[in-house]
Amino acid sequence: MTDATFDFLALPDALIQKSKDLKTVPLHFVKTNQFEKWVSKQNDPLKNQFAHSNWTAKDSTFIQTLSAEGHINAIYIGYEGQIGIYTICAAAEKIPHGQYEIERNNLKDEELENACIGWLLSCYQFSHYKKLTTKISELVLPSKININRIESTARASYLVRNLINLPPNALGPRTLAETVATVAKNFDAMFRIVEDKELLEENLPLIYAVGDGSERRPCLAEMAWGNPKHPKVTLVGKGVCFDTGGYDIKPSAGMLLMKKDMGGAAMALATALMIMSAKLPVYLRLLIPCVENSVSGRAYRPSDILTSRSGTTVEIGNTDAEGRLVLADCLTMACEESPDLLIDFATLTGAAHYAVGYDMGVVYSNDEKLGHDIQKLSMQLNDPLWNLPLWKDYKKDILSPIADINNAGSGNPAGSITAALFLQHFVTPETTWVHIDERAWQNTAQPGKSQGGKEMGIRTITALIEQKFAKAKPKKKAVKK
Repeated sequence: MTDATFDFLALPDALIQKSKDLKTVPLHFVKTNQFEKWVSKQNDPLKNQFAHSNWTAKDSTFIQTLSAEGHINAIYIGYEGQIGIYTICAAAEKIPHGQYEIERNNLKDEELENACIGWLLSCYQFSHYKKLTTKISELVLPSKININRIESTARASYLVRNLINLPPNALGPRTLAETVATVAKNFDAMFRIVEDKELLEENLPLIYAVGDGSERRPCLAEMAWGNPKHPKVTLVGKGVCFDTGGYDIKPSAGMLLMKKDMGGAAMALATALMIMSAKLPVYLRLLIPCVENSVSGRAYRPSDILTSRSGTTVEIGNTDAEGRLVLADCLTMACEESPDLLIDFATLTGAAHYAVGYDMGVVYSNDEKLGHDIQKLSMQLNDPLWNLPLWKDYKKDILSPIADINNAGSGNPAGSITAALFLQHFVTPETTWVHIDERAWQNTAQPGKSQGGKEMGIRTITALIEQKFAKAKPKKKAVKK
């Protein structure tokens, strides 16, 4: 168990209120394509400092300007298009410790909010096991902006990073489920935990089978929030707290980062947090299967045939393809409630990042237009997801001669697509469904993106749900005649 003092949702005191006695260094944002016109209006000492530093307001670059006495008197940050949440991050991480204030000029409220979010992301440190001495600089909160959006977006990112960064001995299935309960309590949401043999009693046999090999017993965390008359949105997240690969055991190099295999659960929970914080007019349901895929005398084996919640029989082609098994039962369970939108998040396949690299996730949908819309929206938000096809000709690669379906594709290198097709088998045709396959890990630190657990797609999906359902009104009950 993790230390009871660990707070998954805590934010640093990096955003402060303006006060009369507070002396701050101004932060100026300069648009790249307006730099020459802008700099021509500045005084000669400032022009000289820009010229000597060869600074031309390129996106996310910054410069510190000095007074005649050699003190920092301003920070200038370049940006293209509009200010995103990472625009300020390089400056926030490298400028001297102190108090800063954004010069508002003609900046939009959303741009100011993005800057504040970026400031908080730049402050992230995972210091639960190692004391860090880095001092946190403070930024004055601009007036008349959406503080709730700033804090909920940053808090969701912190939640993802904290959950993934915890070592597997500190985050087992029960602890992950209890984190869902903690978030639920903060929003007065309904929650329950279905654990161990209760999974069989509630007809969740694949979740039980995958987690049965571990002493840390499998469970399902379920949460519901909002007005049941509003459109139903269901989120599902893969919660494999550690993945050995089972009897198809991973080599040591492949197992080293498997504490991140619950990244999908972290994304789903963080997205739920953002939806609830924004009080979006939806009826939200969250399903997270929490398991550990271990090797033991109870563990399931290659060539076993398991029966899912839907009654579909599954031949186990590979015990290391466990994530799609636990998701299958949850997708079936979700479809029984006929949601208006069903979205699952998962660190499902290595094939996904072989296809698109480490920086972006891949997205699939049985609604082709929706998949493309998500891709477009993600690029606008610098939260990249790339749409890939549910190529039906590959379905033959997950068929079994002795069961309804096999959980591992037969040699097809498009492993992310065959995994998505496996999941689609458990989604009813009338359900609008989105599947996100992502890596959830930042190899090397970048401005605003610390090394370790990485949030992917949570801002995009929250924005999508807001756009689709922002004007939703409660459904009226049919009047019986």
